[in-house]
Amino acid sequence: MTRRFPDLRFAFLEGGVGWGCQLFCDLIEHWERRGAKGMANMDPTKLDRPLLHELVDKYGYADIAAELDKRDGWPLKEDFLTGGMPPDDYIRCNITQKQDWIDLYATPYYFGCEADDRMNAVAFGKAMPLGARINAIYSSDIGHFDVVDMRDPLPEAFELVEDGHITESDFHDFVFGNAVRLWGTQNPRFFEGTAVAKEAAALMKRGAPSLRDAAR
Repeated sequence: MTRRFPDLRFAFLEGGVGWGCQLFCDLIEHWERRGAKGMANMDPTKLDRPLLHELVDKYGYADIAAELDKRDGWPLKEDFLTGGMPPDDYIRCNITQKQDWIDLYATPYYFGCEADDRMNAVAFGKAMPLGARINAIYSSDIGHFDVVDMRDPLPEAFELVEDGHITESDFHDFVFGNAVRLWGTQNPRFFEGTAVAKEAAALMKRGAPSLRDAAR
């Protein structure tokens, strides 16, 4: 979807960003091992069939050895690993380079977060692969019954800065910049007539920071 519509933005609200960071890391780590390059290390055509047969004869059972004989030493039919598809778990995604993960995941997805969630800091931290910053957006529901004063959530979110977990620049993106990019990319006139129209227009004019160098 994000490849077909590169300017489309998606926001996942009320789920936090922790899971989005974990998913981003998992996708890349699995791709490195189970993408075309990683799977080449497990190419079934590289199987040492004589050695396999020797080990089965020595340690296995006669019926297993007989089955190997039927298939010229192959443990299963030739396409047993991939079902006839090329050995690449990500072939449908057409992932060919690290930058694809930035373009298809880190750029278009946004994650709504509660103010008091410490996992918000992970989105801006150095733990993210490829130098990526996951788009966390401040979206506390100030109408919740447990919010005694509607003015409290924002200062509570700023505690991540006070405690040294994120920078003031990160906080700006969290409470303003990322939200502007989310809505402004879809509709450049979204903030016209609002109190932040000038600031939003200036931010959109600057554009999002490039992560291409980090992804190489």
